[in-house]
Amino acid sequence: MRHALAICMCLVANSAFADVVTPVRTLRPGALISESDLALKSGDKPGAFDRISDVAGQEARTALYAGRPIAFDAIGPPALVDRNQIVSLHFEANGLMITTDGRALERGGIGDRVRIMNLSSRSTLFGFVQSDGTVKVTQ
Repeated sequence: MRHALAICMCLVANSAFADVVTPVRTLRPGALISESDLALKSGDKPGAFDRISDVAGQEARTALYAGRPIAFDAIGPPALVDRNQIVSLHFEANGLMITTDGRALERGGIGDRVRIMNLSSRSTLFGFVQSDGTVKVTQ
């Protein structure tokens, strides 16, 4: 019994914590995150980043507090489209291509699905932000 207890205590004492990425200062939503804003802290939190390179260059989607692990859904690609910005809309189907202007009704980064208002028809559409800042409208 004493031997089994010693093994259990040894296993608990040797359980290693992984490093998690934490901000060194509080970052507001919309802030671009640089390497100087980040530090590694020992701890174990599922759903949190463990490499600074995965976080640097991203944008804070929620407030990030100093010393707290950064969750996967708390950051994302930097926004290319801001709310109320005029953007170029592109629609393609069956060989037909339509391009017009629209007003973004929400912020979005590359690949984000955003609501857009067509300035000509005033109808609300959904589309995906492209790398050049245009929005590809979906059916």
